[in-house]
Amino acid sequence: MKKRLLLITGLVSMMLLLAGCTEVNKPITSESTGFWNEYIVYPLSMLITSVSEFLGDYGLGIIVVTILIRLAILPLMIKQTKSSKAMQAIQPEMKELREKYSSKDAATQQKLQQETMALFQKYGVNPLAGCLPLVVQMPILIGFYHAITRTREIANHNFLWFDLGDADPYYILPIVAGITTFIQQKITMVGMDTNPQMAAQMTMMLYIMPIMIVVFAINFPAALSLYWVVGNIFMIIQTYFIKAPDLKKAAAGNAGGAKKK
Repeated sequence: MKKRLLLITGLVSMMLLLAGCTEVNKPITSESTGFWNEYIVYPLSMLITSVSEFLGDYGLGIIVVTILIRLAILPLMIKQTKSSKAMQAIQPEMKELREKYSSKDAATQQKLQQETMALFQKYGVNPLAGCLPLVVQMPILIGFYHAITRTREIANHNFLWFDLGDADPYYILPIVAGITTFIQQKITMVGMDTNPQMAAQMTMMLYIMPIMIVVFAINFPAALSLYWVVGNIFMIIQTYFIKAPDLKKAAAGNAGGAKKK
């Protein structure tokens, strides 16, 4: 638990550092300085601008570049999912080890760590393998967020019924962003064998995150809401195909339970 807390704290700190909070309202240009601006935000901004001008529509440009970014990090997402499933598969044996070495004395805990590492080696599982893809993804996704909000050209165009530089006047995009966030999280949870405490936390986040996304999207430029919606839809499709066996098993279980009733 302590290691997980430290990891989360480290990731949050890195996100805040990379997000460059003091520059979020500064337009990104070729004259912007700093590693973050020069090598991540500006290239992504130029990619959005170039694709949008080629297509003749900035809304379509954001959609296409969002899909391209998601495709680029897809191998990392697959690796993260496989690592998560591998860790889930050995949870019963890890539970047995914790029960076997339940004493809190130092010698017993050291033995528990040794047995746990032996278990990881036996099944070729790396407990940190699922974290590395996340660490790599975050700079890209945060950089894309900055590229959208700090590229002046985007704010001067419209798409469908909304201006990309202003919030959606009818709140359609924010609501769709919230719904797709909920669906994406819901199917991600399918097949996960978690303890009651973790399950309760995940259920809480299942409902809190969509609400947060809706609130943010109502106040942010519609370009960012469009990015969230497209990214969520891509993630839903991606998760569906990666976790197809788990989803089919869950559907069969639900159907069986309904027949018994």
